Amino acid sequence: MQQILVLNSGSSSLKFQLFLMPNETVLCSGLIERIGLEDAKFKYETKTGSIEVVTPILNHNAALELLSKQLLDKETGIIKSAEDIDIVAHRVVHGGKHFSKTAEITKEVKDKIEALSSLAPLHNPANLEGIKVAESIFKNAKQVAVFDTAFHQTIPEHAYKYAIPNEFSDKHNIRLYGFHGTSHKYVSEKAIEFIGKKESNIITIHLGNGCSMSAVKNGKSIDHSLGFSPINGLIMGTRSGDIDQSIIFYLAEKLKMSLDEINTLLLKKSGMLGLTGYSDLRDIEEKALEGDKACELALKMNTYRIKKYIGSYAAILNGLDAIVFTAGIGENSNYMRELICNDLDFLGIKLDLDKNNERLKTIRSINSKDSKVKILVIPTNEELEIAKQSFNLLKK
Repeated sequence: MQQILVLNSGSSSLKFQLFLMPNETVLCSGLIERIGLEDAKFKYETKTGSIEVVTPILNHNAALELLSKQLLDKETGIIKSAEDIDIVAHRVVHGGKHFSKTAEITKEVKDKIEALSSLAPLHNPANLEGIKVAESIFKNAKQVAVFDTAFHQTIPEHAYKYAIPNEFSDKHNIRLYGFHGTSHKYVSEKAIEFIGKKESNIITIHLGNGCSMSAVKNGKSIDHSLGFSPINGLIMGTRSGDIDQSIIFYLAEKLKMSLDEINTLLLKKSGMLGLTGYSDLRDIEEKALEGDKACELALKMNTYRIKKYIGSYAAILNGLDAIVFTAGIGENSNYMRELICNDLDFLGIKLDLDKNNERLKTIRSINSKDSKVKILVIPTNEELEIAKQSFNLLKK
């Protein structure tokens, strides 16, 4: 039996779960959010109780130190010593072409993660910081990296390559990489198990503050909505998704915006935030139901974009057995699911409104009886998938 601490470091957050493997027992879980602010939140939960604290947490170093202190607490902690942790497993967003599978962390691995930070500036630096701090706290534990891009390494060349001169892909590795791979892998495997068809055509729809879709054929990713970096594709909380590339040149040449300003605009000030003033979909849904026209339009734009991807992926899959909703919005917003599935009966997608409105935390189908395509809601569990991959790597 091994204790595996899974760390999922975001730009201003840290999700964690401690597993006893291989039986997948969760010993504790939690979230540290608003890192860098005076009112950061620390949430910690075990089978015997939970703790929630608001306190200044100025950086990821402080966040991990707070977590380790809690894990070792005599009254509410889980472990007696930092040496009790056998493996610390880290989610890393961008692995480029270097990593098609989980890897034990070495200096070379850290150097490559750092070199790829320009492609995932909101995530890779935070992921690397989490690794460095974990190495200093859990000195005897094996450190493992699980890459979001790894699941998408099966995407064929004709799908991942961009129509620009070959030298840019050959020399500079400019191509579609895909992201949220840990989540798409987890829910697609659960979907295959649920529908009982190994040879299957599935579209997985990961909807959170960051959003993405994957076309999964026989368990393998063959296309994905995010590309070279996690900015294009669907409309997200603060990211623009797909835009005409000439807009960037217009902003630079006509409006005299710097490249940094344009990058910040597309990453942090666009998407639902740019359209409505809100980045949290719960606020946008509430305002839309109250008659806010900007919020109503933003939801139509958002769901229209998702429908376009469903149609295109159904075409490249040459069939469709199931669509899967997952992540915070996908799992919890019956309103968004209804808007997305509306008027897709030509593809055999028909929603059962009563099933859709149920609030459950289990895998379930929400399609009508006469729907040719299964509509599934599958709670993602990236942390469990990371723990399983890390355990299997070191077991070998």
